Amino acid sequence: MSKRVGIVGAAVTPFKAKWNEKTYYELAQMATRDVVKDAKIPIKDVDSVFYAIYNDIFERTCIPEHPLQGLIGMQNKFGLRVSNGGATGAYTISAAHAYLSAGRFKTALVLGVEKATDCFDFLSMSATPEVIKTIGWSGDSFFEQPLGWTAADSYAEVVLAYMDEHPKDLKPRVTAKISSLLSQYVKTNKYAQRQHDQVTPEEVMNSRLVVYPFKELEICVYTEGAAALLLAEEDTAKAISKNTGKPVVWITGVGEANEHSFAGKKQKVMPRIMSDYLASHQAYKMAGIKNPRKTIDIVELHDAFVQQLEITMSEFDLVPRGNADALIDDGLMLPGGEYLVNPCGGLIYCGHAVGASNIMSAWSARNELIKRKKKTAIVHGTGSTIAQYTAVCILEHD
Repeated sequence: MSKRVGIVGAAVTPFKAKWNEKTYYELAQMATRDVVKDAKIPIKDVDSVFYAIYNDIFERTCIPEHPLQGLIGMQNKFGLRVSNGGATGAYTISAAHAYLSAGRFKTALVLGVEKATDCFDFLSMSATPEVIKTIGWSGDSFFEQPLGWTAADSYAEVVLAYMDEHPKDLKPRVTAKISSLLSQYVKTNKYAQRQHDQVTPEEVMNSRLVVYPFKELEICVYTEGAAALLLAEEDTAKAISKNTGKPVVWITGVGEANEHSFAGKKQKVMPRIMSDYLASHQAYKMAGIKNPRKTIDIVELHDAFVQQLEITMSEFDLVPRGNADALIDDGLMLPGGEYLVNPCGGLIYCGHAVGASNIMSAWSARNELIKRKKKTAIVHGTGSTIAQYTAVCILEHD
């Protein structure tokens, strides 16, 4: 019989465009220190560690997790690294959940860390070209990467196909309003990269075009930082909760799906993010959620691009497919609406430290469930070519 698993501790480092003064070793140590402090247990009582590290080239080493094992105090214990593009963090939560649910361990540290802008291009004296090239190696290296594949134009393929099918949806004034709203939410997140970067819808619409239809203020930013969760099986979680005085936030559903990776193949339904649909509905089934629209209170989703956020909300069945603009037009994500969406500011304003990003989202969802006395949240990660990977977790607060 599978065991119930819950979150008993969570922590993030500040998310920054550049941590000049810290290595990824030190960022991992910071997050680990703070998560065991939050759970009020010593690191020696943690049975296992699951590393969420997306990109070897960012960390400048082929096995970036190997030095961390001893540096964070987990020597001689189980350690496993997960890498699934932008869904790395959510997949790592899922992996840790599976081991605990199966009874292998009583406690697990889920640790995400990324040092993206250690990449540097000396011709432009900027990190950007090298970071884009590094992410480009995540795509198909025989055909797509030599053609100049980037994350932005990859996601744009899906968004443009959706717009062909639903030409009245994803209106620029709506995507601009969503971005502006996220910039207001981030004001309360002291760990965010862009905490003080509030923008108006007009400023979003007038920002420069990056890849059609994405404007500069509608896309995520490169980030360095770390995030950590402490997970525990039911009896251990309840004991830790009693000691900390903080309620357990239970992981009641998980789901994952990986699509075909090539655009233009009939296996890939271009106007859809089927991985989002399949993973979310697997998670709903596991959590016993029959009507997500009446159940989900808080949404922490991977908003690499605002337009993708809207499509993802439709794949979650939280808005009608073809009318994702209802998020703004019908007030569904406006203050007082049905959903609180990305209260941390999302990846656009809090930042996208890839391996750590979805773990940061879970940290935020846990905080909001407890603070607002809400019951149910959905945490999501997606990534790789044309949003190939998705992992979803349902969190519930008793």
